[in-house]
Amino acid sequence: MNAGSVSDYLSTRGIRHALIGAVAVAARGHPRSTLDMDFLTTDAAVLRDEFWAAFRSEGVIIDVRQGDFEDPLRGMVRIVLPEGEMVDIVVAKDQWQERILDRAELLDVGGRTIPVALTSDLILLKLFAGGPQDVSDIRALLEVNDRNEVIAAVEAHLGDLPADCLPLWQAIASG
Repeated sequence: MNAGSVSDYLSTRGIRHALIGAVAVAARGHPRSTLDMDFLTTDAAVLRDEFWAAFRSEGVIIDVRQGDFEDPLRGMVRIVLPEGEMVDIVVAKDQWQERILDRAELLDVGGRTIPVALTSDLILLKLFAGGPQDVSDIRALLEVNDRNEVIAAVEAHLGDLPADCLPLWQAIASG
């Protein structure tokens, strides 16, 4: 069992998802070392303990965390596989995040075909998160891809983000 197994598990249960985070950044051209995989979904079914019963029977540790009313997320699921590999499933709640799942592309990641968020969508998610590593990843993605093309793709969907994300984008895109 490995992190790709989580994607397979989600797919066989009809859960739309996409790879995000460092592994997705690497799949989109900027190698980054990480010990975990991150997936995005908007399907709250993954926040039910019974959803993970088959995984638990295989010795997988599942930690389901529900978001509260003020949380920008519905919740998160942390999965620790028997080999020690970690997978986080971010459960988003906004329509703009659902559209990221619509646009995700199937890519080969570690020998498995899984849905991966587009470069521009990774940038949107990182603008929403707004941390120092997110800013570094945005800059790196702009360097290793066609900058003008990626900027145009980000700006086509920038209006989906909360307004407080715009100053960060303006500072990065102009620099």
